[in-house]
Amino acid sequence: MFEELRKKAYEANIALYRSGLVSFDSENVSVIDNERAHIALKPANISFEELTEQDMLVYDIDGNIILGTDNPLPDAITQLELYRCFESINSIVHTYSLYATSFAQAGRSIKPYGASHAILFPVAVPCTRKMTHTEVTQDFEKSLASIIISTIESLGADKLRAVLVHSQSVFAWGNDPMEAVRTAVALERIAQMAFNTELLQVTIGQNGGVPMPQDLIARLRDRANN
Repeated sequence: MFEELRKKAYEANIALYRSGLVSFDSENVSVIDNERAHIALKPANISFEELTEQDMLVYDIDGNIILGTDNPLPDAITQLELYRCFESINSIVHTYSLYATSFAQAGRSIKPYGASHAILFPVAVPCTRKMTHTEVTQDFEKSLASIIISTIESLGADKLRAVLVHSQSVFAWGNDPMEAVRTAVALERIAQMAFNTELLQVTIGQNGGVPMPQDLIARLRDRANN
């Protein structure tokens, strides 16, 4: 019954691994089915090298494990909340990619400095606020989802396809699993270019980073989409 869903999740996780973004076994890709009733994702503490389709966990939308009992992933709770809130999200990637996570750990959004950013994201990729002590110690996963939702809901998940979680990590998503993986890969490249741009701008006295004008962002997006 869940073979196709598991296959999609497995293939997306392997694609993420082969992209070079993965440093830890807790990184993952999840996929929701067409009925938005079940998700499949990688279990915790199983290496990507050893991962098989049969290892993929299947949850119902209420968070109950339907298939697979080993190494349940706490991340599933956060991702289920995002799926419930945003119908445009069909797959979610959670990574600790080097440059994007560096911005997250610094609590900084990634400003739009160039065409690659403008084409993929209409605005800066935002960083959430810090979690409070209560949020950290009580119902962590749902609190994390709530913070992500409040950060992106004004623009919408269909337009803003990634978020940095303050002090923690990176979430990206897409209309399908491979698009979500491509978004995560592109975000990491954009973060690397943004990091280098800010270093160069500081060198020439432009403290804090000077993003590109909004009219140029709009023009580049229009050219790319038409």
